[in-house]
Amino acid sequence: MSAHQGKRRDLPAPHRIASAKAIFVCVWVALVAILPASGLVADAGESHAQVGLLDLPRIPWEGGPDYWKRFPAAAAAGWDDPAFFPIVAWYNGISSDAEAQYDKSLGINTYIGMDASTPYSLFADNGMYWIGPPLNDTFTRASKNWVGEFLDDEVDGRYAPQQGRAHLQQLSDQARADGRFAYTNYTQSVLANDMAPADANAYVNDFTDAVSVDMYWYTVPFCSDSPYRQNYLVPIPQASCRSASSYGKTIQMLRQRDAADGRLQPLWQFVENLNGGPGGQPLTAYITPEEVEGAVMSSLINEARGIVYFNQSLSGPCQGGSIFRESQVVPGFCADPQVSAAKKVDSLIKGLAPVLNTQSYAYSFGPGLQTMLKVHGGSVYIFAMTDGAAPPGDRTFTLPAGVAGRSVEVIDEGRTISASAGGVFEDRFQSESSFHVYRVAE
Repeated sequence: MSAHQGKRRDLPAPHRIASAKAIFVCVWVALVAILPASGLVADAGESHAQVGLLDLPRIPWEGGPDYWKRFPAAAAAGWDDPAFFPIVAWYNGISSDAEAQYDKSLGINTYIGMDASTPYSLFADNGMYWIGPPLNDTFTRASKNWVGEFLDDEVDGRYAPQQGRAHLQQLSDQARADGRFAYTNYTQSVLANDMAPADANAYVNDFTDAVSVDMYWYTVPFCSDSPYRQNYLVPIPQASCRSASSYGKTIQMLRQRDAADGRLQPLWQFVENLNGGPGGQPLTAYITPEEVEGAVMSSLINEARGIVYFNQSLSGPCQGGSIFRESQVVPGFCADPQVSAAKKVDSLIKGLAPVLNTQSYAYSFGPGLQTMLKVHGGSVYIFAMTDGAAPPGDRTFTLPAGVAGRSVEVIDEGRTISASAGGVFEDRFQSESSFHVYRVAE
């Protein structure tokens, strides 16, 4: 697919979706119940003494940084470092060190989609990584920054299931021959009940070592459809369709598919950095800066292990084939606020990567919330947003038993909150895309 074709945004009417409410914790508790013991990977990054106070069940995971040790190319490139978290740009060509360094300043560390003339040296010299086929003869088996193969895009939307599986099997076998991981991206059809479960499960489980789905909830026409039809594994009510919570539910549903074979792989999330709507049609919406950050955070809270930015805008007055690059070269570019938002949340991810790369605990802090709980370096970390079902506003948190701290630091906000003797504190979420990250002494 060329950089300017864009990605398919919506399924046709027969493939659209149903209603009800789902709670994040319940989904993960259900996953704990259905996964065999071999699918639950112990946390290599925390000692038993350090986590013993919490005595809570763990969220199933694929193994964190240790997962990448299975792939010699990724391990040699340092992807097994707990301080590394994949942040990927979809089609953002680089032609100079200055361009690569600009992308790096935004938090980008990996690319998918590039002009065939791009020399490998631009990746190696700037500490950036490539996922895809060899672009030219400057790429060799020894090219350390060439870490993975991108098999194909949206095969489930372009092939009949049997043909699609045969196509991916061939590509996957080729990719893994050189010790690189295989990654692909699907449409939302693998998350819907219109596709036969056996076909959807096979797509998600049989060919890849990392997998994602693209559905741009804030900017695709789907959320405004009338009549509105739902048929997802996790209901997406129309009232909250255009919300950060829908991105988190995408990860929940993808994990349900991924868990079907009892083996887990990293799940990545596509987020539009301006507009994910289809080209050649009237503009539905541009994602706002706050929504960029919220979509990323909701994905992380629901255990996304990588973020991929859809880096094009194909409709409306603010268009571009490479949003990040145009923000560098076009003074006063119309998407500068969205790019700044991506930079801000990417910086937060980079700073918290050692925390994000640990295994989470299953715990509900209170109603109306989606949360992620982690322990690292003697502190408890709580990543929190509203769940999209109830209006934003004040929320009450109850800390797990055994957490000693009474002072709750709100990271990157310059404030602290006092918890009661019973471990209860309150905070406000101004909008559905608002989030807070808290640190409490264990």
